[in-house]
Amino acid sequence: MNPLPPIATRDRAALSNTQPGTYRAFAARELAPYADAWHASETFPMATIKRVAAEGYLGMTLPRRYGGGEASWSALAQLAEAFGWACSAARSLLTVHSMVAHTIERCGSDEQRACWLPRLACGEQLAAFALSEPEVGSDANAVATSARSEGNDYVLSGTKKWTTFAETADVFLVFAQEPSGLAAFVVERSTPGLEVDPIRGLLGVRAGGTCTVRLNGCRVPRANRLGRPGMGGRFALATALVHGRLTVAAGCVGLAQAALEASARYTSERHQFGQPLMSFQLVRRLITDMSVQTEAARGLTQRAARLLEATQPDGPTATAQAKYYAAIVAAKATADAVQLHGGSGCSSEHSVQRFFCDAKVMELIEGTNEIHQITLAQDVYRRHGAVLQTNGNANVFGKTDA
Repeated sequence: MNPLPPIATRDRAALSNTQPGTYRAFAARELAPYADAWHASETFPMATIKRVAAEGYLGMTLPRRYGGGEASWSALAQLAEAFGWACSAARSLLTVHSMVAHTIERCGSDEQRACWLPRLACGEQLAAFALSEPEVGSDANAVATSARSEGNDYVLSGTKKWTTFAETADVFLVFAQEPSGLAAFVVERSTPGLEVDPIRGLLGVRAGGTCTVRLNGCRVPRANRLGRPGMGGRFALATALVHGRLTVAAGCVGLAQAALEASARYTSERHQFGQPLMSFQLVRRLITDMSVQTEAARGLTQRAARLLEATQPDGPTATAQAKYYAAIVAAKATADAVQLHGGSGCSSEHSVQRFFCDAKVMELIEGTNEIHQITLAQDVYRRHGAVLQTNGNANVFGKTDA
């Protein structure tokens, strides 16, 4: 195989104009044929990550001055849909890496951007998002990892869990509590005291390199802290969640689309009672629902991307709506795909088994379905002049893809 060209030699300006068909073609060529094998082996090849990076996909939305493509939110959603259609683990790589890069770009200082963004944009370094903990998921206010100021450093102590692509990450965006509240830190993998332990045997997204990350008194330079004390960490978290939810929503659309295509193909080829399955009305009903609901989820996701591009205040809410609905659609579409495949759908010989497992995970990451039901209802009541409290705390954040 010929060596990949350096990312710096590519025409990054072309990234903003890349058509969705190009994303799908890349996913069909480089991801889809191998996704079942990666799922079975619980591995994601570094060679594939390098190919993703060589296309400029890891930094596609970053400013050009840092080596990014300055692509739109809509382009990012289209890429995430193509990756979700092919391989949810690849979509997870895109999500967590771009979440960290986007958060540094939005919340970091000029020095922090100059330090990390060029390396993240080209894939020289890979990033992971570390928020969730063994006892902390949906309630980000309960983060137990501590950050103690000591001279020119912070000392971080605690344990993070469900950190996607931590197995290969070079830098981690770690959330910890300091006296002034939640704070976000960029932590290098080489930091003494940082330990990464892979988690095996997950239901879905098995090739996502999910790990437990332990911070045993990690000494992090003060310059690695994002934002000012007080609200810096919470703003960084909100920034990251909006970015992550859009890519997960789009990935769910791609997953539902894959289930639809596999089901249409199987039911047109499989015969029972002397006729193809597609001739039965109940089968047609499932295919119709799958198709319409996938298009509805796609529409919500595209609307969210457009609102974010226009910096509309409704953008974050629209993104949460898209993620919530798209995850439900993906779960139903993949379950129906297994049903339509019958016993074959339970076999690893058919990708719908992987689709089904991955879709369940989508209902948990970037905010569980239930958390979205709470926070989206809060938004409805707020718009109508009412206040809805949840356990005395109206600021509930969702569990992340970390």
